[in-house]
Amino acid sequence: MNDQGTAQVQVRHARPGDLPEVARLAAEHAEYEKASPPPADLADRLSALLFGSAAPRLRVLVAELAPGELIGYASCAPEMSTWDGAEYMHMDCLFLRDGHRGLRVGPKLIEAVATEARSLGIDHVQWQTPPWNTDAIRFYNRLGATSKEKLRFTLPVD
Repeated sequence: MNDQGTAQVQVRHARPGDLPEVARLAAEHAEYEKASPPPADLADRLSALLFGSAAPRLRVLVAELAPGELIGYASCAPEMSTWDGAEYMHMDCLFLRDGHRGLRVGPKLIEAVATEARSLGIDHVQWQTPPWNTDAIRFYNRLGATSKEKLRFTLPVD
């Protein structure tokens, strides 16, 4: 893809009809990060989170190359920091399909997440990436982001 093709990429909020493709992107993302695949009913779960209430917390932004051709996504939700006594926007996922990385689409998705934060009066975005993902780390450093070393834990509460 050339710069002109990149300029044609539209970043917008996901719509109900996008969710099956967003679920496929999430599955590709999980595979890329060597993680377990998402649940088979992910599109339905996302639908409930995105469109099931008048004020959904989750936001999913998609990068669309042509009508119906999604090449990436970012998801985010407002969170709280006790240490800072403030809200922040947590970017849970940022993913571009292979062949579309390094072509200036990532910054468009990051800017869309930042716009979501600003619309809620939130002044910063936080996220994490695996330490082996050196390409993503270089990308985030070029944006001017800073990192803190932490491990992420998950505890089932059945």
